[in-house]
Amino acid sequence: MNTKGKNSKLSVILGAAFLMATSAIGPGFLTQTTVFTEKFAASFGFVILLSIIIDIGAQLNVWRIIAVAEKYGQDIANMVFPGLGYVVAFLVVSGGLAFNIGNIAGCGMGLNVIFGISPLTGAAVSALVAIGIFLNKEAGAAMDKFTQIAGVGMILLTLYVAVVSNPPVAEAITKSIMPDQIDIMSIVTLVGGTVGGYITFAGGHRLLDAGIKGRNALPQVTQSSVSGVVITGIMRIILFMATLGVVAQGFALDPSNPPASVFLLSVGEVGYKIFGLVMWAAALTSVVGAAYTSVSFLRSFSKTLDKNYRAVIIAFILFSTLVFLFIGKPVLVLILVGALNGLILPVTLGTLLIAAYKKNIVGDYKHPLWMTAFGVVVVLIMIYMSGHTIINTLPTLF
Repeated sequence: MNTKGKNSKLSVILGAAFLMATSAIGPGFLTQTTVFTEKFAASFGFVILLSIIIDIGAQLNVWRIIAVAEKYGQDIANMVFPGLGYVVAFLVVSGGLAFNIGNIAGCGMGLNVIFGISPLTGAAVSALVAIGIFLNKEAGAAMDKFTQIAGVGMILLTLYVAVVSNPPVAEAITKSIMPDQIDIMSIVTLVGGTVGGYITFAGGHRLLDAGIKGRNALPQVTQSSVSGVVITGIMRIILFMATLGVVAQGFALDPSNPPASVFLLSVGEVGYKIFGLVMWAAALTSVVGAAYTSVSFLRSFSKTLDKNYRAVIIAFILFSTLVFLFIGKPVLVLILVGALNGLILPVTLGTLLIAAYKKNIVGDYKHPLWMTAFGVVVVLIMIYMSGHTIINTLPTLF
């Protein structure tokens, strides 16, 4: 009984880490990583390294404060400043919905590559698979298992492609420490896509739902939060190396589908099929993560929503799918929401750092000073970088 309980708890801790990681690793993640690698070559390693450090600073604080407060992020925000939780929930849910349309599109593209079926049919089939997870009475356990299996599968398949592409490892290591150039927009994009918007809260809310909360659970919460960032970082580094290997050989990536080019040019037609599997797994796990986390931001506002949260998650997935099937992928909206994610992070993280020092939220809990300092630095960096990016990007969009 005790062994079973420990195994169940470990599964939830790993599941939360993989939920956060696979929520981040979606179609946008694959495209951003390959495009930036082609643009900055080995120097992009520095951006990845810096983004991982920033990601850890954000995740450590957010998940820890959620666990100690034993409340969802939006409820904590409302206690810090009345009404702020509703604003945060609106930003997170609308961002999650917009990204989910892109994730559904990615599912369709993945199955199109594997089986040759139309992207629309592939999207519909994938939506049914995602819905099936939440129809399960043990939806949380099913979600944990699915994200773990899919996450490990993505990493192993991409690792194979990275090895075959034979990247210049020594140069990548050198430039990761001493880059030729530093691009602020790429840092904001990576951080926003890894711990921005709903992704910051994905695993933290999952642990809360599973009962892993309170001060006694802090070691497990810390372990899970850092693991989530590390898993995402491993996938990012492997894909970076695979792309660098292709670019270093002088190949140009297809601008209409950069990540597919990497797999195709490295391993040929088999690589293209592998890309289809990776794309489908990345997109579907992101659909699951976005739907689950976005709805978790609504549950505490209504007892009816809380009681029927699985039905709301299913409706969220269905709506995202219908928008893609009948309207298509709103590229401009996705670009704007991507930039917005970078701004949501300092707002949410800054709010939770204030909450860590309010007794009506955390009692007599003492938040580690070094962690607060780490979090404040992340907030300031993201405010500066996000502002810089938006000021320089918005004029080009209109």
